[in-house]
Amino acid sequence: MMSARVAFGALAVHLAAPAPAEAQREPYRGLDAYVDAALTLWDVPGLALAIVRNDSVIYTKGYGRLQANKPEPVTTRTIFAIGSTTKAFTTAALAMLVDAESLRWDDPVTRVIPWFRMYDPYVTRELTVRDLVTHRSGLARGDAVWSAFDYSRDEVARRVRFLAPTWSFRSTFAYQNLMYVTAGQVVAHVSGRTWDDFLRERLFVPLGMTSTSTSVAALTNAGSVASPHMRVSDTLLPVGWQNVDDVGAAGSMNSNAVDMAQWVRLHLNEGALAGEPLISATQVREMHTPQMSVRLAGPWLVRSPEAHLLSYGLGWFVQDHRGKALVQHSGNVNAMSAVVGLLPEEHFGVVVLTNAAGTLLPNALMYRILDLHLRAPVKDWSADMRARALADAERARSNPQRQPPERVEGTRPSLPIERYAGAYADSLYGRVQVLEEGGRLVLAFGMRPETELEHYHYDTFRAQWPALGLRPHFVTFALDARGGVADLQIDAEGDIAFKRDASTPPAGRGAEDSPRDQE
Repeated sequence: MMSARVAFGALAVHLAAPAPAEAQREPYRGLDAYVDAALTLWDVPGLALAIVRNDSVIYTKGYGRLQANKPEPVTTRTIFAIGSTTKAFTTAALAMLVDAESLRWDDPVTRVIPWFRMYDPYVTRELTVRDLVTHRSGLARGDAVWSAFDYSRDEVARRVRFLAPTWSFRSTFAYQNLMYVTAGQVVAHVSGRTWDDFLRERLFVPLGMTSTSTSVAALTNAGSVASPHMRVSDTLLPVGWQNVDDVGAAGSMNSNAVDMAQWVRLHLNEGALAGEPLISATQVREMHTPQMSVRLAGPWLVRSPEAHLLSYGLGWFVQDHRGKALVQHSGNVNAMSAVVGLLPEEHFGVVVLTNAAGTLLPNALMYRILDLHLRAPVKDWSADMRARALADAERARSNPQRQPPERVEGTRPSLPIERYAGAYADSLYGRVQVLEEGGRLVLAFGMRPETELEHYHYDTFRAQWPALGLRPHFVTFALDARGGVADLQIDAEGDIAFKRDASTPPAGRGAEDSPRDQE
């Protein structure tokens, strides 16, 4: 609808960014030894980092291995998943559209995507582009829409209408990836290009980010690529890359330390590279300006343990650190963890990319390097944050809400096993299948591997995906007044209730049973 309002080709500025030297001297004595020791402490196979100061890439280096127990080393050009640090690229794309007067931050989303709906009609009318990227929609995550099912990005955005709010609109900071998927589709609908093409043409090419991509499909012939690692039964194991293209603007990017250093330079120069603006300084400052207060508790306190104030800007967290403004964002996807941190008034920035899931090692190294630059008192951030992470994990394990239900021995299902088989549907997530095979039930849940439903007690069964590092999920069938199965409930992301699809008869194995084909 709005794509005709701007011609993008004339706006692209193609600048060659100087590549940092491959062999550099460590800028702070003992840094390399500290990183090596931290890798061991955190049991992370490898990482790459980049440090930028005063528009110069003063250090890039790879540490450790691409894959545990294999010799190939990480280099400065090794590609990692950068997870939710992608979000700042999405807000940069939106900022470019704002600069071009094709969009305003406070435009209603429905002005750009007329078919977009929220659960609440009032919120549908009032939701703005700014709301999409500041985590104040009132929605809980609903991440299984993209992580467990195979939908297009427009379809992910369309299904948001079925996610009931958990909090009132604009009242609470609640991290929300589906809103960012929608923000990426705003970029696409306004520009007439896909979010991927827009980033490539307007950011990656001008910045010389030649190894950066928005899809795992680009990794086939990419050279040095890190292997994702996940902890399964207390053992760190390499796992395959998963296709997360449908989460797009919220976290599907892949990059390396050399490329990400150019991204940091752009922000530290307030949107300019070699004196030429890619994004206006006004919009860069807007991205770095607090928009939504974040309560320092739970995971946010673990990540920012010494902050006095924490807020969310546009694609960035904003906090204090040693009396300075710290603009930063972590990323966790595809069993890899990353962080990008900026001290704008110091013209200083750090990137840390790792190949292990859910580790706070990048944050610990970011704080260590920031302190070295600021000449702050020496603190062992690695040991400190490791202790905090372990304590947080223990609190999570002991949370009564996360404990499995106490098993009642000697019970059996209410119905013969085959009566539970069939298709079940939910408006938000789509369809799942329960198959009967040789007297046992198998759950086909989106793109996750099929898994046996082990009888737990009464009409509750246990589903396990140990290879994915997921905790066991409990699947409970509810009967109707006639003694038939009415729905099944899965205790994931709250409780997901799938209603029995009466149009699909109970089924065993068959070609028609693929939920991805049927949805």
